[in-house]
Amino acid sequence: MINKDPGFPYVNGRWQPKPAHAPIVMGMVVVAAVLAWLTGLGQQNVSALFLIVDPRYHDVSSFDARLSALLDTLLSGQIWRLISPDFLHFSWSHLIFNAVILWFLGSQVEWLDGKKRFLTLFVATSLGANLLQYMMNGPFFGGLSGVVYGVLGYCWLSQQQLPRFQFPPALMIFAVVWMLLGFTALPEVLGIGRMANEAHLGGLLTGLALAALPPIKKAPRSGA
Repeated sequence: MINKDPGFPYVNGRWQPKPAHAPIVMGMVVVAAVLAWLTGLGQQNVSALFLIVDPRYHDVSSFDARLSALLDTLLSGQIWRLISPDFLHFSWSHLIFNAVILWFLGSQVEWLDGKKRFLTLFVATSLGANLLQYMMNGPFFGGLSGVVYGVLGYCWLSQQQLPRFQFPPALMIFAVVWMLLGFTALPEVLGIGRMANEAHLGGLLTGLALAALPPIKKAPRSGA
């Protein structure tokens, strides 16, 4: 039987959510889009407010200097900087790609495992991605890619324990291959530019670790 309840996020057994099914994920996408516009895709000076540390006032030339800059920033009360780089994007194509994947998978996590689980996943993968990227390469990065990789890892591994997500396995293969290619010179040769690979790795590892936690709430039937 097909569940015809308009509040049910499946159509003929396929995951097709509306914003009301995953308001947190939708809110994140909207914030990222608005910030991309306000910062001129990271070209305006206001962008420095959203970097993990402000390089105008801190030395970030070495690992020790970056650690000191981060501690000074956090002790000054600028805690939001641990998360705010997620919402900075430097091209519309990057934002659109992240938004599409995050909406497709993140909305499933928010609906099936609950808002608390999704928020936990978001915060944890943000920290794992942003801190690793910053400590290895400095503050000049942004994007939801680290969170996307975290959600990918979470969905892929937790799916093995309790099947509930509509998750094409090839997506995980593509993501891992793309991340590995990012550690080579190929993206720069192709004109794509340098990718925040440590953020991808940090997000993925954090998402995999959180997959060990059981779902917060029972997954509803797909209606098929």
